[in-house]
Amino acid sequence: MQPTLLLASRVSESFHECLKARFRVVEATAAGFDAAVAALAPELAGEIRIVVAFGSTHMPGASLARLPQLGLICCLGSGYDGIDLNYAAERGIAVTNSPGANARSVADLAMAMGLLISSVRNLPAARHYLEAGRWQGNAGERMQPVHGLTGRRLGICGLGAIGLNVARRAAAFDMEVGYHGRHVRPEVPYPYFDSIVQLATWADVLVVSLRADAGTYHAIDAAVLQALGPDGFLINVSRGTTVDEAALLQALKTGRIAGAGLDVYEHEPAIPGELFQLPHVALTPHIGGSTLEAAQEQEACVLANIEAYLRGEPPRTPVSP
Repeated sequence: MQPTLLLASRVSESFHECLKARFRVVEATAAGFDAAVAALAPELAGEIRIVVAFGSTHMPGASLARLPQLGLICCLGSGYDGIDLNYAAERGIAVTNSPGANARSVADLAMAMGLLISSVRNLPAARHYLEAGRWQGNAGERMQPVHGLTGRRLGICGLGAIGLNVARRAAAFDMEVGYHGRHVRPEVPYPYFDSIVQLATWADVLVVSLRADAGTYHAIDAAVLQALGPDGFLINVSRGTTVDEAALLQALKTGRIAGAGLDVYEHEPAIPGELFQLPHVALTPHIGGSTLEAAQEQEACVLANIEAYLRGEPPRTPVSP
């Protein structure tokens, strides 16, 4: 008999078919993991051994307790901030993620022709300028020149897989790179800063690529934004909770920082309407890892973890509290 798997997030059609061919797939029929699990018949809930979902899916211990045979949670993507890891560890439920699978794609959005250039070079305003018919060639009105990227200082907050890929891409722009993280990484050539405030004081652009957990909640606060300064830019491609969104709005509205590029938001999918009205702000709908290449790597990692679990082997990419 095929193992029973609860699919709690939307996936590509091809991956959906792949899962159905190998497992008895139960699809979440209600919005939210709590409601989806509560809607399951007790006998069906008792057969589920595997859950596949995005790591941001809120999975509290009380809901996981309704799945008595659950042994594996596979998170699509590198994040796992929605999972009650302590409860999972107590129950012996293995939790896995897909580390690095979307790192290059997220870094691409942060850097090359993505949020950084769009925000610093004010590409949204340039488009509006064109749409308004204001461009009349060199003889007409010109947009105000802005600082470029060459020679500017890029501070990376969180030098994991995404942060390292951002650093490599920054080299192509001849930018200086510095970083702050939980640990010093002696193998990299970039200077380390003891605090985020120190990094922001040094940087012209601050890229946030932190893992979301209790320790990084509002890590980018009013003090960090004040240190970044009126010529500084904030780029966030991690999780919205790492930035105090109210403080960011205030800093943008009062000119305490020059601009921002945001792919993630504190209360997704809600986005403060004021952000759309501000200059030098580039916005995207959490698409950093949304490339075909990243999806394929994530899906392959999920399948490898499931197959290892079913063979009684340790998971390939485990995470722990």
